[in-house]
Amino acid sequence: MTTIAYGPHPDQVADLHLPRSGPGQAPAPLVLLLHGGLWREPYDRSGLSPLAADLASRGWAAANVEYRRVGGGGGWPTTFLDVARAADLLPAEVGRVAGGAVDPGRVLLLGHSAGGHLALWAGLRHRLPEGAPGRSAEAPRLAGVVALAPVADLHATYDLGPGGEAVADLLGGGPAQVAERYAAADPAALGKVDLPTVVVHGEQDRSVPVELARRYAETCGARLLTPGNCGHFDLVDPRTPAWPEVLAAMDDLLALPGV
Repeated sequence: MTTIAYGPHPDQVADLHLPRSGPGQAPAPLVLLLHGGLWREPYDRSGLSPLAADLASRGWAAANVEYRRVGGGGGWPTTFLDVARAADLLPAEVGRVAGGAVDPGRVLLLGHSAGGHLALWAGLRHRLPEGAPGRSAEAPRLAGVVALAPVADLHATYDLGPGGEAVADLLGGGPAQVAERYAAADPAALGKVDLPTVVVHGEQDRSVPVELARRYAETCGARLLTPGNCGHFDLVDPRTPAWPEVLAAMDDLLALPGV
């Protein structure tokens, strides 16, 4: 594992896990991982380290991304600017570090829970309102987005109660107080996806309601997978029966024409 920086702040780093390479082996696809944890400082990228290692053992290059979080200088707009910067800069930086072992043209973005929200948002940055933090003029150059148990609808999560406090902490208030921030940060408010996008959400999730994922997929055009007997953290545990479904979704995205 090698830690690489995508900016000057100590949290603007990613742990790069590379697969074993051999003579004649094709360059590995790259997946950028965004961890969850309510966007809050106590939760960091270490939670996805086993997943990153498993992906590397299966032939992927995995960059386990850190970003600034609420309580550690993050929140609006810093967390979003970090994620945008990571998505823009890390593929080239990984290519520089890994040389020809990684294909910077085959990149997926994968996030879990709060990181799933950030992954969906990062794939929609070209749809942000003019002048919004992190906005890009064009769709990101990604093969696709995989969102695992994402907080796909910030407004609804705020209204539901559980998780609403974390959303308010992230954005600095509720929809009535900072409506313009919700308009620029909420995937459900940004319209249909342009990048191939898969949402995987367990039927037994007790942390983020699966109904949010169903509504998001129906409204915004993402493909939805709902593994049965699967909870919130099963999706990021390589030892669970749900993990092969996540791997299959990733492989499907890379197999699409033009990738």
